[in-house]
Amino acid sequence: MKKVAWGLLGAWIIHDLEELATMPGWSQQPGLPKVVRTSKAEAATAIGLTGLAMAAASAAGAASGGRSKFFQASLLGFGLHAGTHIAQSVALRRYTPGLVTTPLVVIPYSVWAWRRLKRSGVPIAPSDPRLNLALAAVVPLSHAIARLPRLRRRSLR
Repeated sequence: MKKVAWGLLGAWIIHDLEELATMPGWSQQPGLPKVVRTSKAEAATAIGLTGLAMAAASAAGAASGGRSKFFQASLLGFGLHAGTHIAQSVALRRYTPGLVTTPLVVIPYSVWAWRRLKRSGVPIAPSDPRLNLALAAVVPLSHAIARLPRLRRRSLR
């Protein structure tokens, strides 16, 4: 199960490297709301903070043989977030950061991981709404923390 658990971090790294490479430039395009504008430093900070959560989830999965609720909820969230990438691109009718690795990495890894867990007899933990909500807040909170220096500079003007 260690391959499945650490695979989550590996798949996340590949996916987020695409986001890191494309998010700052993409977010400056005309016609996008100002709220999505992200500097390279902000993107790197937000991705790094989210990465800490993904590393912790992968470690929990490796230590528990894939049984950790935290790992399984993170795996579920990682797989489901593929839908947000596809929906964003459909809604905007253009490429959005993360779109390329969504069908090439996120979806295949997620399907493989769940199949591997089930085939190995790992019990699937019942969904915990509080844990799911906390995990769903990781990315927005990471972006909010990454923007604090920009907000502070504005308040000092």
